[in-house]
Amino acid sequence: MSTKDSFSDTDEKKVQVSVHVAVAADKDVDTAAQLAAGLDAELTPEESIRIRKKIDWHILPLMCILYWIQFMDKTTLGSSAILGIREATHLTNNQYNWLGTIFYLSYLAFEYPQNLALQRFPVGKWMSINIFVWGLALCLHAACKNFGGLFAVRFILGMCEGSITAGFMIVSSMFYTRTEQTLRVGYWFLMNGTAQIISGFLSFGTLHIKTGKFEPWQWLMIITGILTLITAVLYWFLFPDSPTNAWFLTHEERAKAVRRIQENQTGVENKHFKVEQFYEALTDPKTWLFALFSALDNVPNSLTNQRQIIVSSFGFSNLQTTLLGCVDGFIEIVTIFTGVQLAARIPNSRAYVGTIYFLPNILGVLLINFLPWSDKVGLLFGQWLTGVGTTGFVLSLSWLSSVTAGHTKRVTVNAIMLIAYCLGNATAPFMWQTKYKPRNHVPWAIIGICYVICPVLLLIIRYLLARENKKRDAEPADDKYDDVYIEVVLPDGTRTEKRVDKEYLDLTDIQNRDFRYVL
Repeated sequence: MSTKDSFSDTDEKKVQVSVHVAVAADKDVDTAAQLAAGLDAELTPEESIRIRKKIDWHILPLMCILYWIQFMDKTTLGSSAILGIREATHLTNNQYNWLGTIFYLSYLAFEYPQNLALQRFPVGKWMSINIFVWGLALCLHAACKNFGGLFAVRFILGMCEGSITAGFMIVSSMFYTRTEQTLRVGYWFLMNGTAQIISGFLSFGTLHIKTGKFEPWQWLMIITGILTLITAVLYWFLFPDSPTNAWFLTHEERAKAVRRIQENQTGVENKHFKVEQFYEALTDPKTWLFALFSALDNVPNSLTNQRQIIVSSFGFSNLQTTLLGCVDGFIEIVTIFTGVQLAARIPNSRAYVGTIYFLPNILGVLLINFLPWSDKVGLLFGQWLTGVGTTGFVLSLSWLSSVTAGHTKRVTVNAIMLIAYCLGNATAPFMWQTKYKPRNHVPWAIIGICYVICPVLLLIIRYLLARENKKRDAEPADDKYDDVYIEVVLPDGTRTEKRVDKEYLDLTDIQNRDFRYVL
């Protein structure tokens, strides 16, 4: 591209930037910049809703199915505990706890590499490869005869699952507005509750399978493993990598899909790792506040593998325990659904809704600690109440995606939060010691402390973000990125320059002073 010898400062900025960004692989521009610049027509609200419904129809069912599968797979260890896995593989109590911990240690070790891979490779394809490997590992559980074998396959499960929640957070921010993200994250996360219900019935069914040397827990692993492998194939062929190449959208619809999330001010994605964004993620206080919340909120998640053992200790039979596990799933579905609906309908209420939903958890811990051991129904209701607060973690996932911009920064922050999630999950199983049984006062006290601190952290995050919004409102308008251009090829083959909105410049939430944090 040629330029004149004399031009104004504005022209100089325009020419320099367009020379810099005209290259298709340029690292400074979001992958959606070309599509957004090529759309001249305004996007009407009706058209935006039509595009959203089409996206919902094609990706939301797949996201819900996978999250249902992954949680059911993750809880197979807990379900197998009353189906005979501990006796068949000669597990001690400490070894059983290690099987819960190694899953999350592996998850932790591979979380950041998984996030970098999700940035570098097509999201849908990378996730499908991980799902396939994880399905094979699940089936191999049935062949394990001892602790060593189970340790190895649980390690593989953790390694692969690191791509799922991180991938879903990225995809949700690619396709949906901030308010829509709150609802959609809630929809796919509440499949955890559905998984608990279905897993309960599966466990109940496998208890009645009589096949000689092939035990019920082995059937549970094979059945869930096959379902996972089928899901991997569906993801390879049907799950989109980005709105810029979604197979179910026309070229014009792709441009509109990108335009409709412009209000997020986060763009779609950028395939280049930016060191400055990585360092910004590490020095941003909200990164570590979300991480601390994630770690503490997932200490109680050790109940995933302990819940059925605890309920059984209340005096219920194996069959009763298996069926009662379905109630936990129902509670999770109802509370997550109502929580995200409230947060989406009431502006800037995420922290407040999350705080309110933690209150029943605290009550549940108190009931379990202070009710007489003979009151097994009361103890059971106390345990059920501790499932209400899951809503807070769900809201934190969508909130984090909504308040973080810059693709490298976003994958880094997501990884840090999920690593913290792993730390909470990996350390917590060791508080369930034989010496604390049957009342388990020490682990329940630790869980209660976490339930008190977590809502306080949500309120602190809200306060800091609200203060930053007020600070930016008082600043003069920032025009630093207003005159950035890229070269666009028109349908007739001619080339022209079009201005790129700053939303598609892969700026971080700190670099873009027009960015406002949702609360």
